[in-house]
Amino acid sequence: MTTTLDIHQILKLLPHRYPFLLVDKVLSMEKGKRITALKNVTMNEPFFNGHFPHRPVMPGVLMLEAMAQAAALLSFHSLDIVPDENVIYYFAAIDGARFKRPVEPGDQLTLEVEIGRMKAGISKFTGRAMVGEELACEAQLMCAMRTLNAE
Repeated sequence: MTTTLDIHQILKLLPHRYPFLLVDKVLSMEKGKRITALKNVTMNEPFFNGHFPHRPVMPGVLMLEAMAQAAALLSFHSLDIVPDENVIYYFAAIDGARFKRPVEPGDQLTLEVEIGRMKAGISKFTGRAMVGEELACEAQLMCAMRTLNAE
């Protein structure tokens, strides 16, 4: 069974807010397997003022962050977790990151993330960011979920 999420549902799951929320919509999500999500890239993004004023390009690290946010949504769904302020999801590692195409205002970034392994709060993923049929970015991601001590 696949699941979709709109922006209101995403906001309930991820702690990120503007300008750092980088997932606009989840098109499909299969528990324990994969997620396909969207990031609409607009000229209004604050990073375009400095990267680069003469030819705006989305920073590669933000494409990786968008994939990690999609991975967090997939993890929460796969583990049946509704995160609260005591659950935090960290980047633990990035391997094999490759940037194949610049992402510019007006592009729609399709984030495709698959679970490789989940064990003891550490998850490994394979992620791809596409613009149409073109690969923009790919990487192996590792993320760690931690529960903070509630006091």
